[in-house]
Amino acid sequence: MDKVQEDINLIFKKLINTYSPQGWWPHIEFDGKNYTKTGSIQGYNQGNYEFPRNEIERFEIIMGSILTQNTSWTSVEKALLNLNELIEFTPKSLLDFADSNVDKFKEAIKPSGYYNQKFNYLVNISNFLIKLNGKTPSRSEILEVKGVGDETADTILLYAYKEKQFVVDAYTKRMFSYLGILNEKDSYLKIKNLFEDNFNGDFQDFQEYHALIVEHGKRYYSKKPYGINDKLLKEFKR
Repeated sequence: MDKVQEDINLIFKKLINTYSPQGWWPHIEFDGKNYTKTGSIQGYNQGNYEFPRNEIERFEIIMGSILTQNTSWTSVEKALLNLNELIEFTPKSLLDFADSNVDKFKEAIKPSGYYNQKFNYLVNISNFLIKLNGKTPSRSEILEVKGVGDETADTILLYAYKEKQFVVDAYTKRMFSYLGILNEKDSYLKIKNLFEDNFNGDFQDFQEYHALIVEHGKRYYSKKPYGINDKLLKEFKR
């Protein structure tokens, strides 16, 4: 095992021992909590990797993955709670409602921001899922949907379909470039491949690693200079 591979796996262990399992993805009707995380603590399924347990929960994750683009989860949670009053969480129900209630739909998702774009993206992904007819999409297929980029595609595949896809976000780039393990200017796919080639985890661990990076990142990599107070991972800094 080389140094990069060793550090990537040891950092995961250090984070999960510090913060405990995070239990992502949160569900608005699940009475779970995570007291070790910052921000919203509702709906998290710590230690339970059965989620999504049905197609409704799967679609909730997919909708949340779209709505959380460029905003906080607390804002997405408000949008999902609004939608839950209007539709059943299925692609068909969403499309049926959106077809004749555009303004009401957009008002419901307004808390998540960029509601005109996100309305279209939710319609796009719903049409895509109906055509899939229950099949698990490939990464290349889901990336063809307008409104779905690399991070959203990997989020959907990881949390909604339990596939071992590493989700690269801004915290990943800031944290691991600060530690000297990667270059913050590296492409999304280069960083994704770095983790997928070196992290010895199953899909549950991939879910937790992403969530743990977000939790640690919010504490130490939200404001510049990034990582300067990160004593937890200082032993890994090159």
